[in-house]
Amino acid sequence: MFSAILFVLNKRETTRRELFRDFLSDPTICNEERLLSAISREEGESIRLLASVLQEHKTESNSMADALQDYEEYVEGWAHEAKTPLSLLTMLLDNRNDEISPSLQAKLDYVRSQLQEDVTQMLYYARLKSSTKDYRFEDVNLNDCLGEVLEDYAPLLEEKQFVILNKLQSETVYTDRRGLQFMLGQIVSNAIKYSSDSPMLTISVIHSETADILSVEDNGIGVKKYNLPYIFQKGFTGDSTDSRKKATGMGLYLVKKMADDLNLHLEAASQWGKGLQDCHLLS
Repeated sequence: MFSAILFVLNKRETTRRELFRDFLSDPTICNEERLLSAISREEGESIRLLASVLQEHKTESNSMADALQDYEEYVEGWAHEAKTPLSLLTMLLDNRNDEISPSLQAKLDYVRSQLQEDVTQMLYYARLKSSTKDYRFEDVNLNDCLGEVLEDYAPLLEEKQFVILNKLQSETVYTDRRGLQFMLGQIVSNAIKYSSDSPMLTISVIHSETADILSVEDNGIGVKKYNLPYIFQKGFTGDSTDSRKKATGMGLYLVKKMADDLNLHLEAASQWGKGLQDCHLLS
């Protein structure tokens, strides 16, 4: 008899715990009433007070989530709208290049490229933070993908007199084309910002038994050893050189975020004064 009573009491206590757990994870009126039916009147007063607090927090949390979504949609919409005048500027520069002096043409191209990069960076920041992604995975020719990136950054590369060593052949990777282009673009931009004398950019695929590795290597100022573990962190700019003072620390952070989204392993190697190498594990 005593054992049966203990069994019933233990079962009731287990039920109460389960109902309390359900209520905490989802403090709806239904879960509140189910819990109240299983506890004493004195305990019920505390539960009602707790329910009121949890409901307030839930309402506030939902409001903040809605505001964040509105902000993300606004940023993405603004970035898309900003692309229209940039496209018109590009068309004007292409159609009127015979009416503009070479020096002015170069300066306008430079400004356009910088604006384009800033808008693209903002757009992908919003996309990476969004709860919904629109990636389209397909077989992407690395050489074609790189060619489009180098074309976008041509004014900046030419202004710095970069030598491009493209060792890619016909390699392909199954990934999102726009995402990969964004990553390559940010790495090229990083190489331009931190270039040194006689700048060079080498792009190749390293084949191994287990994987193909896309390597993008520059001969710029590089990264000091103690800074290397942090280069993919948001806002990290390293030492206070003139170039880094103007940096936002967002480029490589977004590259790492995109690599994670596309399931591409990303590593970096560098020697101070000898450049930076970014490696993407493709397969």
